This record gives sequence, structure tokens and C-alpha cells, in this order.
Amino acid sequence: MPIKSQGCAHTEEGGGVSTSKKTSLQSNSDREDSPPLSDDLPRILRKRLLPRGYPLPSKFAGGIRLVNTFELCFGKLDGYNEEHTSIKLLALSVCRSIVSLASFKGRIRQFTCTGTIIEHTPPSMRILTSASLIRSSEEDGSKILDKLKIKVRLPSGKLVIGTLWKYDSYYNIAVVNIKASPELREACIHNQVPANVKLSQSKLVAIGRAFESGELMATGGTLLHGTTKFDCQQLMASTCKITKAGIGGLIVGSDGKFMGMSFYYKDGAPFLPFSILQKCLKHFNKFGRVVQLSLGLRIGSLQAEKLHVREQVHDSFPNAHGIYVQMVSDKSPAADSGIKVGDVITKIDKLELFNAQEFHELILDKPKRILRHGEGMPFTLAGTQDKVAMSR
Repeated sequence: MPIKSQGCAHTEEGGGVSTSKKTSLQSNSDREDSPPLSDDLPRILRKRLLPRGYPLPSKFAGGIRLVNTFELCFGKLDGYNEEHTSIKLLALSVCRSIVSLASFKGRIRQFTCTGTIIEHTPPSMRILTSASLIRSSEEDGSKILDKLKIKVRLPSGKLVIGTLWKYDSYYNIAVVNIKASPELREACIHNQVPANVKLSQSKLVAIGRAFESGELMATGGTLLHGTTKFDCQQLMASTCKITKAGIGGLIVGSDGKFMGMSFYYKDGAPFLPFSILQKCLKHFNKFGRVVQLSLGLRIGSLQAEKLHVREQVHDSFPNAHGIYVQMVSDKSPAADSGIKVGDVITKIDKLELFNAQEFHELILDKPKRILRHGEGMPFTLAGTQDKVAMSR
């Protein structure tokens, strides 16, 4: 999965409750002349926090404030300048495709996020969003919650009921169905551009919608060269500063072309490229799930590796490009075929590679039918040494 936890279990960074003692004499609860806490405070907090899925503080003292909540919006585009105007226009061009979602277990809200209308097949519409919507916020977030009620807020503010269609835990994506509405428009995601290292430093815009207020949000940033720190190797990095309300939202280029779906990280929104998302959606339609071909290796774009790694490769292969092998699991198909850490993969089945994204896309193209247990699929990897890998 791309991100282990997108929930609200952590203080300051997790949408929890922050408790602190202010230095002001008037608010120092340790002073004898400090006013006593109201008996109604715990009751008021429970009424406000518990239905929203937020934890209660361990003690009611000093100043209490919610931090990093799902209600916190991003992209305060105040003032008039060229950059803000461009961001607003991009957001407005897709605003009728952007909705917000929330999941509930009973009356307790579990999660909220943004979603995008990706398909209109009367009488229903499909929404692409984050699988965090249906995952437990406890521990590593790997558990999928059942019997959830999903509510979808439309751009007009109207609430409708959604039903889960498909999800994938590794890519942390989900598709929710709703009844078609004339106020919504299908986003034309087929005009996305491939995620390519040549696009490094390209200007991006992250777009989302808050659930409670229904507010449309947008902020600018750039595409970063390299990978993220999360489990999913296919995630790309950006400097777009979003809040948790923007999880599952759109990342678009400055030219309006769709780049991917965003997740949350404090330093900038990582995102799953649309080239990968499209292939996952095809797998949903054809196989009912995303078919993962396990090779047992972790890779990265050679150009994004650290300088000392580049130097080692350069000494033997000065003009090398492609994929750098960072890790190989024991007894994996990659290990069995002789692939080693430090190898550089330049081709897969005679198709030239320039970055890790292209490798992942080609692997997702491999399954042509549901793979039965124990079945494999051979393909040739060319690079510092030619090898034949057998996926599982």
C-alpha cells in the first residue's frame, strides 16, 4: 500500500487532539486562582469529537485544540496574481468532477477524502478515490472494514449514498458507485501524460474537496525527481502541500492534463500516476482485481539514484540509463533468474526503459488472463546482464 496510515490517530500530524499548557497566567490550570474546568466540557468534547472519529484527550487541562483534521482545507488562494489565477482556472475546469466522500460505521465517521468521477455509465457513475476510505485507522491500517456506509457530497452540497465496487490495498485505491446526477461530469482521464523523468520540475496543481463544508480546494507545486518513502514503488513525489481532506484528489499538470491521484504527506503530496491508475482500472474490469506479478525486487530510476551509486555504474557503463536494482528478495523470481543488487535494467522484452515508472507500467500490462495459482509468466530483462525472469 502506498501509505501505511492516512488516518487520524496521531497528535499534531494525525488529526488527533493536542493538549498544552499555555504560558499565560490567565490560562495556567496549575494556579489556584485558575477557573475550574466546566463539568460539561468532557460531554461537549465527546459530542463533537467521537462522531467524527477523533480520539479524546487523555486529560482535560490547559488549552485543547484539534490539529490536522479532515475539516482543514488547503490552498488559500487569496489575492490576484498570475499563478493563483491559473490554479483557480484549472480547478474550475474539473470542479464538477470533484466530490468528497466519508465512511461511517454506525454513527461514527471513519474517514473522509476526495474523489473524482471517472466513468458515467447510466444509471450510475464511478468515483476513483483512496482505499483509506474503507481501511481501519488502527495499527498499520491493513484491515478493510466491512458494513460501512459511504456518503458522497456533490459540488452542490447534496449528499448521496455510495457503494464500494472495487479496491486494491497495495495501490490504496478504491472505486465507489453512485446514482448518476446531472450536476456531475465525467473527468476525461484518458488524456493523461505518462509519468516521465523528463517532466521533473513540471508545475502541478492538487485539487480536492472538503466533506463537511463542500469547499473546493487547490494548490500549486512541482513534480520532484525521484521516489517517495512509502511502500508503493509507483508513487511519485510533488511539492503540493495539501491537507488530509485532499487525499484521493486530482493532481493535474499546468496544461490541464491529469497526472495522478494524491495522498497525504506533510512535505508534499505523493501521487499515483494516472498511467498506473488506468491499468489498475482495466484489471478491475477484466480480472475483478489488480493482478500483481511478484518479482521480488525493488527498483528505482538510475537517474534518481545518489551520486555515489551513479559513479559506481558510470565506471563500468558510462552511458547507462534505465532501472537500478536496489533490493532483491531471497528465493524470489528475480533472485532465481540471477538478478542482483546493483544491476541496471535497460530493456524489458526488447522495450527500452528510461525510468522505473515505465517498468511498472509494462509489468501491469503482462497479465492477459487471470493467473492460476502456481502459474508463471516469463519475460526477458536486458541490462548489465541479460536475464529471463519468471513472475509469480
